[in-house]
Amino acid sequence: MRRAIAISAQGLGSTSPNPPVGCVILDSDGRTVGEGYHVRKGESHAEVNALTAAGKLAEGGTAVVTLEPCNHYGRTPPCREALVNANVARVLIAVMDPTSRGEGGAALLQRAGVVVEQDFLKGEALLVLGNWQASLNGGRPFITWIYEAGTDGKPNPNSAQGIAFEEMDSLRGSYDLVISQEGGIEEGVPGGHGNDVFHLPNRALGEDIDAMVKALNATGARSILLSGAVDQFSRIASAGMIDQVISYLPRTSPSRSPGKDVGRVIAIPDGFRLTEVTRTASRVRLTGRRT
Repeated sequence: MRRAIAISAQGLGSTSPNPPVGCVILDSDGRTVGEGYHVRKGESHAEVNALTAAGKLAEGGTAVVTLEPCNHYGRTPPCREALVNANVARVLIAVMDPTSRGEGGAALLQRAGVVVEQDFLKGEALLVLGNWQASLNGGRPFITWIYEAGTDGKPNPNSAQGIAFEEMDSLRGSYDLVISQEGGIEEGVPGGHGNDVFHLPNRALGEDIDAMVKALNATGARSILLSGAVDQFSRIASAGMIDQVISYLPRTSPSRSPGKDVGRVIAIPDGFRLTEVTRTASRVRLTGRRT
């Protein structure tokens, strides 16, 4: 399962509105004979890719998958059907699919005589599927705001171009859309269709937060990264629309008085709790999740 989780992360940022899923096929002796992950909407799902790699060796074996196999016909046939046709004997599932239609893939697999085990390393699988699941639960994209902070810990409006570039490349690849401080979507694969670039009108970003979120949701994006420290993003945070913040604090003296004019010194904005603290080459990186 940990291997399935690891390879599933290769689909982050390109599968929306579908989830990034990974699958490993074991033969009847427990040896790995195939693996696969979902790349983008409309293309083969993780189970089909893994079964294709395994071929006949999947018969009587086990499919280890990070999300419950789908049970409906869409752009691709249902994965539970592919597993049954491959004569897989057992399926281990990490996370049950809240979007599953009808009885669900797990129930139909069991009806076909396949042994099914659920919630296998669920917490670890949610390291990849968590933002997708949060988007479903919240009815909107999971939104992260990344910014450089001043010595007072507050977003620095003059440092948008200096946001920890050594970190940005890896972060960009994990989100469906990346929105710059100007309000345009500078990167992303909304709906999983190529490298289309979308632009939202600045008025939607600055004046009507609900309209902005509705427009972003319409793209099919499940996760969005807001890049930069601008007033509009602060307003979105104040409206409770931001789920996670990543703040980069500059190094300070080991003995320092903020002075009378600084005001309240903070770590992350109110309404968030620290979930990670790390040190980079020149900053301290704080990650906070909405409480």
